[in-house]
Amino acid sequence: MCVLLMAVRVATVLGHSGPQSTIPSETITLPNLRQPVELLIDRWGVPHIYARNEADLFFAQGFNAARDRLFQIDLWRRRGLGQLSEVFGPAFVEQNKATRLFLYRGDMDQEWAAYGPGAKQIAEHFVAGVNANIDWLAHHPERIPWEFKQLNYAPAKWSAEDVVRIRSYGLTRNLNSEVARSRVMCAADLKSDEVRIRLQPPWQPQVPPGFDPCLPRDLLRVFTLATQEVRLTPAALKATVNADSVPVVETADTEPPTEDFEGSNNWVIASWKSATGRAIMANDPHRAYLEPSLRYISDLNAPTLHVIGANEPALPGVSLGHNDWIAFGYTIFAIDQEDLYIYELNPANSNQYKYQRGWEPFRVVREEIKVKGRTPVLADLTFTRHGPVIFIEKKKNRAFAVRSAWLEPGMAPYYGSVRYMRAKNFDQFKQAIEYWGAPTLNHVYADVKGNIGWVPGGLAPIRPNWDGLLPVPGDGQFEWAGRWKGEQLPRVYNPGSGYISTSNEMNLPADYPYEERKLGFEWSNGSRHQRVDEVMSKANKLSIEDSMNLQNDLVSIPARRLIALLKTLSSDDPKTKAALGLLTNWNASVDAGAPASALHEVWFSRHLQQDFKGAVLSQRAADGMDAPDPAVMLDALEHPETRFGRNAAEKRNRLLLTSLRSAYEEMEELQGPDARRWNWGKLQYNLSEHPFSAIVDDATRAKINVGPIEKNGSAFVLNVSGYRASDFRQMSGPSVRVVVDVGNWDNSKAVNHPGQSGDPDSPHYRDLAQMWRNGQYFPLLYSRKAVENATEKRIKLVPGRAQP
Repeated sequence: MCVLLMAVRVATVLGHSGPQSTIPSETITLPNLRQPVELLIDRWGVPHIYARNEADLFFAQGFNAARDRLFQIDLWRRRGLGQLSEVFGPAFVEQNKATRLFLYRGDMDQEWAAYGPGAKQIAEHFVAGVNANIDWLAHHPERIPWEFKQLNYAPAKWSAEDVVRIRSYGLTRNLNSEVARSRVMCAADLKSDEVRIRLQPPWQPQVPPGFDPCLPRDLLRVFTLATQEVRLTPAALKATVNADSVPVVETADTEPPTEDFEGSNNWVIASWKSATGRAIMANDPHRAYLEPSLRYISDLNAPTLHVIGANEPALPGVSLGHNDWIAFGYTIFAIDQEDLYIYELNPANSNQYKYQRGWEPFRVVREEIKVKGRTPVLADLTFTRHGPVIFIEKKKNRAFAVRSAWLEPGMAPYYGSVRYMRAKNFDQFKQAIEYWGAPTLNHVYADVKGNIGWVPGGLAPIRPNWDGLLPVPGDGQFEWAGRWKGEQLPRVYNPGSGYISTSNEMNLPADYPYEERKLGFEWSNGSRHQRVDEVMSKANKLSIEDSMNLQNDLVSIPARRLIALLKTLSSDDPKTKAALGLLTNWNASVDAGAPASALHEVWFSRHLQQDFKGAVLSQRAADGMDAPDPAVMLDALEHPETRFGRNAAEKRNRLLLTSLRSAYEEMEELQGPDARRWNWGKLQYNLSEHPFSAIVDDATRAKINVGPIEKNGSAFVLNVSGYRASDFRQMSGPSVRVVVDVGNWDNSKAVNHPGQSGDPDSPHYRDLAQMWRNGQYFPLLYSRKAVENATEKRIKLVPGRAQP
């Protein structure tokens, strides 16, 4: 179905039936507040904060974040600072140690300066508001979130440094891929790795001299512990009272979905190509699903700043949305910000590693880790000059450390948005992005004059003599030589096409000097971007509704390519023939209720990819990697002579038919012999789990988890479902969707999955989940009049002595 004709429903703004006085209201007296602040909560749970100065504005934002998400942001802080064992017990000591390795430990003056004037003050006001809420709750214990009561602990006070020192939530890359590439080399050869992932632009990885690709099995365990979410289990909590057994929290299941967990789509449309006559900005960042929601939408209004949109709830400001003049959004731009260094240890002193012509001592930081129910643990955190040590391999007398942009000033994830959320034009926006650190992003821009732009941002290391695709010796041969300046990254302003779109694809311009700058070579599959370009290039004018439809589009270009191959095949086998008939008559739209969608996804993710890998690689190479790169596989299937050897077309056809028959038989096992009853939504599901899900009873679990929700889509459609092939659980996808009518702000639309609140008893805990699933939106209201008409609760914050 053409995306421009799809139906998208938008929630209607209804006026209040009674006078304003009937709206529930609450007055809260707070010290440290300079002047009164109003919080108007609209019917979709969005807080609209009205302050008379910016100090009170960010104070109120912090207070409100704690009002709606205190448990979530407290857990965010504890995990990020390595303080989980203080409240959850000894099972979390190892995760604490791992996380502390990746804290920012540099000069704080440089750190604050990296975010621009006023950045420190913004954080100070924000955390003062969080702490004010914690103090207020101490006098109103009945309002303390249930999670603290469940495990009998109290929320912790914040410092401004907590906002920026925590780095382990950032999306840097490519440490995991360096290790994966090494393991394929160890099992087979570097050539085989071309099937695992395609390098773009075309590139041959540079192998450092004397490189041993056979890396320790558990090399990434510490790094994974440092970056994974909190996983509470009954066994882990029991360790707080059982001194004889301490079950260590293990790393999460690392099975990849059919596409990267993290991605996103965004686009901007110039006024002359817009049906509104105004520019349009659309964004739907894709992240892993948790409960409460990763994103939080808020409206911040003071005389000197008015900005609305989404951010992570533990951060001040807005990173995705608009102010009075411009709209802004982002997707991942794949700059390589990580390197794995390998060090030779001194045989006479294992506390030293080789650097240049001598031996250099490790830097050891000893820290006390508090443990619930036990005496504190002393942890020795080990660092080289490049970064934290994550593994010591005694057998080969070597150590491994991570050099990450995380450890540089200005790399607190998304905090750089405090610069650009004030921009009024493209020049100011570009200047703000010059300092952007992490994550590395495609920033898109649209303004009230109809202009549009694209400015990638992120700390891009200069690697003068290597490409960052494999681990390298840490002896001084391979050193970063600073960073590429923002002006040395590509950018676009008002292109002739009238639109700009990014979907994590390789989007370096053809004339970009990538051989010199080597920003990165590992990008997401280009199918989503291709679909946007396909729709937008054919359209004369594009409306707000078109952007909403496109965010929910289900057309799979990889499926379309496979259908074209299947149409040339035939079979006398009844099941294979039935499977061919089902797929070749399908429109490649991965709708939940389409039987062909179910067959195709089971075929693609559980049969075709694995069978293809086995057909074109040695057994050792195939066993040494996970799923093959879908783009490499599709190209090889369309041009079998490139991978299949002699009788290539025949081998390709046999692979397609036999794997398809296997998938058909599995579908019979999964959903019965009647193919007309097969349903992709009955297989794929979305489940947003609360961190306490495994430690509560069934009734509470049903209350705090959201889902399972039957899901449509796949990894390669715009309405992304990055699902786990083992059980079809959707692990990632759109966290929030925003479409901005630039200049006619009240006509902007949004939805946040599964809801705005972190309180399971709130109507806004899960009220947006079904809207999100159905492609519905609510109005992202901006004017005071529109907000008043949709207000369902009014909270007044007034200065004064703390309430008793």
